[in-house]
Amino acid sequence: MAGMVQRPVSLGTQVADILRQRIVRGELKPGERLTEEALAEEFNVSRGPVRDAITQLNFEKLVRVQRPRGVYIVGLTDDDVEQLYSLRSALEQLALRRAIRVKEDAPWHPSQDCVERMRRAADDRDPAEFARADLEFHAHLYDLADHPRLQAAWQQYMPTFAALLEVTINHDEDLHESADDHRKLYEVIRSGDIAAAARMLEEHLAGAEERMSLELAARG
Repeated sequence: MAGMVQRPVSLGTQVADILRQRIVRGELKPGERLTEEALAEEFNVSRGPVRDAITQLNFEKLVRVQRPRGVYIVGLTDDDVEQLYSLRSALEQLALRRAIRVKEDAPWHPSQDCVERMRRAADDRDPAEFARADLEFHAHLYDLADHPRLQAAWQQYMPTFAALLEVTINHDEDLHESADDHRKLYEVIRSGDIAAAARMLEEHLAGAEERMSLELAARG
């Protein structure tokens, strides 16, 4: 399927997003070869944005560059999934510990809105909207953490986690349970009980990691 890109947004970012989704979904298989020429033609862009996309995916270890022969898909292994989620857990626990110090209600309204959006998306059976609200809920912890370097680390890997979430969310036939999990996580965070919140967040991310591992196993 040809990729569609929009001019107002960074072309390299858009190309990387589309290729990342294909890799994480398993549509592009490990060992498969890509070329700059073919990608530039498919996306109707010059080679500059394609190179930017490949550089980003190479950083994320989703592709391997072997010039002049081309670019090879690395894909995801169980070890990659474990590394990504253990990294996210470490980052998010720090974000949580800093964000929980914010006691005022107003700064937490975006998180509350995300919880409500997830509930509505579950009612509407809309996994795409659910995924957006889910990711924004977690991203808001980093906003409230007030830690620019932590925020930068999250931003660097957020596209990968967005692609992983898109896959894992499809394992839930009914999204109400996940919506309720986020509501409970929000409530325990707002209660100020850091130990309970940290434990619930750890279990939440472990569940996502398990679903992604099951997806990889199902691909054989």
